[in-house]
Amino acid sequence: MKAKSPVDYFVAALAMVLAGCAATTLPPQAARADSAKAQITILYDAFGKSSGMQKDWGYAALIEYGGKRILFDTGNNGDTLAQNAKAKGIDLSRLDFVVMSHRHGDHMGGVAYLLSVNPRVKIYAPKEGFGVYGADLPGTFYRKDESLPPEQRYYDGRPPEVMRFGAAWPGANFQLVDKNIEIAPGIHLIALVSDRPGTLELRELSLAINTAEGMVIIVGCSHPGIEKIVEAATKINPRIHLVAGGFHLVVSKDEEIEKIVAALRDTYKVAYVAPGHCTGEPTFAALKKAFGERDLYAGLGTTLALGATPRSIAEADRNIPATMDEDDLQSYRALLGKSDDHEYSLLARRAD
Repeated sequence: MKAKSPVDYFVAALAMVLAGCAATTLPPQAARADSAKAQITILYDAFGKSSGMQKDWGYAALIEYGGKRILFDTGNNGDTLAQNAKAKGIDLSRLDFVVMSHRHGDHMGGVAYLLSVNPRVKIYAPKEGFGVYGADLPGTFYRKDESLPPEQRYYDGRPPEVMRFGAAWPGANFQLVDKNIEIAPGIHLIALVSDRPGTLELRELSLAINTAEGMVIIVGCSHPGIEKIVEAATKINPRIHLVAGGFHLVVSKDEEIEKIVAALRDTYKVAYVAPGHCTGEPTFAALKKAFGERDLYAGLGTTLALGATPRSIAEADRNIPATMDEDDLQSYRALLGKSDDHEYSLLARRAD
């Protein structure tokens, strides 16, 4: 065998160094996203133009920003979420984390499917007492009576320091949130509690991204009030660039709608809106009137490209209208009518 020269050893060593550098600098699969990409793709809603996607009452969106891939809510049904993600070419096994806005079925119905393809993904969810996402309480939370015999006392009178309670998905990697936090650079969770009839004490998380243009806020159902969520975001950055998602005015009276739309436009100076889900048909119309071209269509399958001038890009129809057409309205009404959400039923009765 021919002896190696010093040059041979140098080349071999250099190759090992370069290989090591490549191995250490390649990002993991979950984070292998385009760091320049900034967009929101609507994966679940009751209206839209994409024929390859199934409309259903609920909400889910994929947010790509700063190299992160974030799934916000999972819609009403796992099979529908799977079909819609496939139609958009979105791999839900490649996520940095998930945000669950609240515990209503039309937002968490796809969790089981999500976990089947991405079982250890971190899921941020609102912390509630005895909630479906799990909970815990200090062992001191209940009153004690030391006069009782051990067999009549909880844990024989020696409760654990922390009492942990089960979740609907016991193997899931939930991180429970009960206050505003920053979960990645510039990416925040806003935690609020509803004080509205029908959802009293319901905790909800909203996603708020601090961009160069201002705050981009993604909301699930806005049970605490869309104006309160926006107000909380202004404490991070007073400039509100875009608000997207469900505004929860689906059965509200015109007077309330007008008041909230005016607050978004005039009080909080929201630059753009991209309403969906439970915003409601009269509110769609009111937002279009108030915001004009700054009201963005965000039906099922639409991708909202973020930036100084956000725009809606629909794969199935590049000339998408700014508001819903009659087909959209009919499907939206039909799916709302089938909703078994107790709150919608309660509000609908009160609105009649």
